[in-house]
Amino acid sequence: MTAPSALHTAPPPTATDDVVAELHARFGAEAFTLQNTRTGMPVLWVARELLLEVLGYLRQLPKPYVMLYDLHGMDERLRTQRRGLPAADYSVFYHLLSIERNSDVMIKVALQENDLKLPSATRIWPNANWYEREVWDMFGIHFDGHPHLTRIMMPPTWEGHPLRKDYPARATEFDPYSLSAAKQDLEQEALRFQPEDWGMQRHSETEDYMFLNLGPNHPSAHGAFRIILQLDGEEIVDCVPEVGYHHRGAEKMAERQSWHSFIPYTDRIDYLGGVMNNLPYVLAVEKLAGITVPDRVDFIRVMLAEFFRINSHLLFLGTYIQDVGAMTPVFFTFTDRQRAYQVIEAITGFRMHPAWYRIGGVAHDLPRGWDKLVRDFVAWLPKRLDEYEKAALQNSILRGRTLGVAAYNTQQALAWGVTGSGLRATGLDFDLRKARPYSGYQHFDFEIPLAVNGDAYDRCIIRVEEMRQSLRIIEQCLNNMPAGPYKADHPLTTPPPKERTLQHIETLITHFLQVSWGPVMPANEAFQMIEATKGINSYYLTSDGSTMSYRTRIRTPSFPHLQQIPAVINGSMVADLIAYLGSIDFVMADVDR
Repeated sequence: MTAPSALHTAPPPTATDDVVAELHARFGAEAFTLQNTRTGMPVLWVARELLLEVLGYLRQLPKPYVMLYDLHGMDERLRTQRRGLPAADYSVFYHLLSIERNSDVMIKVALQENDLKLPSATRIWPNANWYEREVWDMFGIHFDGHPHLTRIMMPPTWEGHPLRKDYPARATEFDPYSLSAAKQDLEQEALRFQPEDWGMQRHSETEDYMFLNLGPNHPSAHGAFRIILQLDGEEIVDCVPEVGYHHRGAEKMAERQSWHSFIPYTDRIDYLGGVMNNLPYVLAVEKLAGITVPDRVDFIRVMLAEFFRINSHLLFLGTYIQDVGAMTPVFFTFTDRQRAYQVIEAITGFRMHPAWYRIGGVAHDLPRGWDKLVRDFVAWLPKRLDEYEKAALQNSILRGRTLGVAAYNTQQALAWGVTGSGLRATGLDFDLRKARPYSGYQHFDFEIPLAVNGDAYDRCIIRVEEMRQSLRIIEQCLNNMPAGPYKADHPLTTPPPKERTLQHIETLITHFLQVSWGPVMPANEAFQMIEATKGINSYYLTSDGSTMSYRTRIRTPSFPHLQQIPAVINGSMVADLIAYLGSIDFVMADVDR
């Protein structure tokens, strides 16, 4: 492991200028407006008429942009700091990722309020389906050629588009809610599944199909998630996943919270990820502010993030084994999670949702005795993982239920936007901690577990080995924790030391304003992705030079993972679906945001 003072950064991704030159050579420089951002990728605006041609070209390059990583929109009407960008009332962005180049590109399209239409990208990337439905749901932008453009987060009876700037952000801005018997009947009827709407037949020439609701409240659904199954006996002919039951509008909330006060909301996106969810947000804000944190902050953040990776994977392991029929292991994994929470609580003061990371640092320094607690945990868990592997993962019943079940290959995973363990289980070595080190991960020595079959069993063993690697990282944090401050000395970061506020009037004034109003971030856009517990999670922040975000886009891994379900499970048995759902390791707050 390299010491912080001997930092050797990983090779940068392939020069992002390459793709700009390729696009200019193919379409002409005049076809694009290059936006200057702090996202770390080229951001190019293109005319609607060229959109599909540009996207198709990027998909077919010799080193292609194989994944539609994200697609969403923005209401531009109240934005004042647009820096010579194309005139737009609304915009839609397409964030594309290339594995071979290890780099990204963002394509944007400007739209006017009286003409909110775009061609659908579902012919190029199948996972554009749900993203375009969400943009329609949140902004009212129509995608011509979409196979089923309906609401996805809001109920089918909902009126309005919540992420528009003229849509209320607080409950007190709405009329008092009332639910009459007639309205209740209307809402219930709207939830009734109509197979014909999804191109399904109710019967074949010889038999009737059965339609079965799994969820939205069912232990095997892992949350408020509904999937409607078209069954021929036990065989799944087709299925329709339905999300949105958990929707809380975190992206809308970000528009009325200060940069600091939104931190606790990030904990609740994946409520099993704890401070891991704070990390991409604070890193993106630090890019906006131009803050470089001390080495000690990087190490503390990495250590706590890996604790939550272990905690999340332990919950996955126990419930996954329970899904395929073994009751006992879940109690043991929860015992181990309790030991992890004892360390987390001693360091942060809280358990599941510490909201402990801060812009420019962490809330406070490590307490006395933290090292003994961490050392005891690092010594405890490896023996337990060996026991799980021997008693459960080598068990013939678990292997029989999961080997060869719900398998997909690397090409299919990339087409559907799969990241994290689900992608690495297909054999692709892509982990952001190695490929694009952030928050000091370049200091640590660890391996990236891989498998080859991409089935439900491989997705499980990958996560068990990831826990072992997290223990390696935590142990290196324990043995090499740098000295120094636990927050950056910067006016836009956490409050300054009290003694300085008592001695310097300018520091006191800055402190007062930041606590009262929050820091004012420079007008720009910033982006940060991390290797979170369930895949790649990211925050794309737009500042208009205010104390609050103008637009916060939260891209979560579970959303595309659930969209992939029909492509993987159709033709399998209901029991295989249960094993598959458990192997995805999703959480509905992460899907619905």
